[in-house]
Amino acid sequence: MYFLVSIFVSIFKPLAYVSLPAILVRQIAVSHGFGRYYARVVVYVGTLMVVASCSVVVAAGMSLIGRSTDVNYVVARIFYAITSKALDLHIEVEGKEHLLTCPSVLMSNHQSMLDVFVIGKLMPKQTAIMAKKSLQYTPLGPFMTLSGTIFIDRGNSARAFRSIDAAGERMKRTKTSLWMFPEGTRHLSNDATMLPLKKGGFHLAINAGIPVTPIVCENYWHIYRKGLFESGTIKVRVLPPVPTKGLTAADVGALSTSVREQMLVTLRQISPHAVMPPGKDEDKVELKEQLQDSPSLEGPTLESATPTLSPSGEVVPESVEAVLRAKGENGTETEEDEGMILVGRPN
Repeated sequence: MYFLVSIFVSIFKPLAYVSLPAILVRQIAVSHGFGRYYARVVVYVGTLMVVASCSVVVAAGMSLIGRSTDVNYVVARIFYAITSKALDLHIEVEGKEHLLTCPSVLMSNHQSMLDVFVIGKLMPKQTAIMAKKSLQYTPLGPFMTLSGTIFIDRGNSARAFRSIDAAGERMKRTKTSLWMFPEGTRHLSNDATMLPLKKGGFHLAINAGIPVTPIVCENYWHIYRKGLFESGTIKVRVLPPVPTKGLTAADVGALSTSVREQMLVTLRQISPHAVMPPGKDEDKVELKEQLQDSPSLEGPTLESATPTLSPSGEVVPESVEAVLRAKGENGTETEEDEGMILVGRPN
């Protein structure tokens, strides 16, 4: 009898020690205040790390059966399912039928590390991500390689643009979409605003003749920010794809302006908790200054490129042809980023 008890204790005692931290974190997570914030961040980041570690096996297995382009879809759904249950956090998607357009350059606004959770819900099949080449030699490198990540060499302008051109050809050949954050860095505040969009993704889309699909996530300042991490539902709206066939490098500036304006209008529609001061539109000022910096920019004014609202409140953008009569910068430019998915420290 003593022998059986000893075996029982030897098995369950380590499990008790291991489960104790998890129980404590869970208790703190359901409490209030700063402890709750840090506990929920630990759960979120911990889940992300565990799923990322196990995803190498998933990526290897799916590569063997010729489905490497669906690795991100499978891993994203696993992460979303676990995190959603653990944190009582959910994503409500409108317009998800537009995600079926493939290939396409998927462009989303970027607020914080919580955007990875949004990707977990929306990531379509046959979709890759873009990352700087140096990440290929990190612990995540094997998974990223097996999942079909498109690596960009940011240290050399010529190689970077060759990589972008090659990425476009690969997307057309394999019918693979690409998810990116064109703002280039995280921007989280209580205002429903966006940073100017980097042009790398638009160059890629135009050169390859691939449409751009804007994805807008509501301002979730009321759910997540430094010191606050609550449960709730985050709204996301996928806009109709914007065609790029027939456009040239000269149209990049006008295209990025048009897409950003559509995203801004949508962001303000679906962000009821965000602060929107009446009679103040700093975003238009930023865009106007950005356009004025280009000496070759001619054609419609900023106002003509701004989508309007129908009586029902839906986005009614100007025709793409009218907006894109404006000329963008001549030639191409080097981007500091290519809209990479970033998971840094909490904002």
